[in-house]
Amino acid sequence: MNRKEYADLILKKLEESKEVYRKEFNLESRINSCIIDDLLPENIAKEIYNAFPSPEEMTAYKSLRENKRIAAQMDLYNPLLEEIVFAFQDQRVINVVEEITGLKEMTPDSNLYAGGISLMATGNFLNPHLDNSHDNDRESYRVLNLLYYVTPDWDVENGGNLELWDNGMSKPQRTLHSKFNRLALMITNKTSIHSVSKVVANGKRCCVSNYYFSKKPAEKNEYFHVTSFYGRPDEPVKNVILKADTLLRQTIRGITGKRIVKTEHIYKKKDNENNN
Repeated sequence: MNRKEYADLILKKLEESKEVYRKEFNLESRINSCIIDDLLPENIAKEIYNAFPSPEEMTAYKSLRENKRIAAQMDLYNPLLEEIVFAFQDQRVINVVEEITGLKEMTPDSNLYAGGISLMATGNFLNPHLDNSHDNDRESYRVLNLLYYVTPDWDVENGGNLELWDNGMSKPQRTLHSKFNRLALMITNKTSIHSVSKVVANGKRCCVSNYYFSKKPAEKNEYFHVTSFYGRPDEPVKNVILKADTLLRQTIRGITGKRIVKTEHIYKKKDNENNN
């Protein structure tokens, strides 16, 4: 299948219960989010999972902040993966997602800054954090995460689940099971702290990731912040270290406008063809 055919299926699913998803996304007193189950026909979702590379073929990110495998250079892998990633960038899909979320004038990122595919295996995790507020060039706000999970028979007890800290780090998190064939939509703004629980089972939790951007912030007022990590409630020492790390990076970015470390998580295309 190609990206247009995938997009046709995604669009059909979103249109079916658009009002239900809209109401869920806009519930008050929590991080704006919703889930869409059974996004694609089951056999197609399994094909996507089977196309994933091994962990060793992906880039490892390992630090106090996170332990995961990711990839954005999509032409290194099964072409099916590139097609499903870019299906979410079809303008028709963006339009209906705008109706669901209420976010306006969103654009996808063909360079897959922070997008692409991710994989988590035993011991992998992602600490609570706020995504950085802008794109790589600080020209547009990062306003929405789209996370499509494709591991068959993945139980919530396995870990690797999306956690939303609706009321900050002092209150319990809300867990969204990274269930097979489930799409999660989540706003990114100044308060959308989220994390991924540690994987405690064998196997691999696979995810297709996209991020939408906009010239308009996801809140009424403008803001800027780097990716900001926190320790979990039972990690007070790590919390101090991660906050200091965030402050340093925020200060340097504010003064110089540049990152301490240049991001390598970009789709470096061999030509100038627009993949949207």
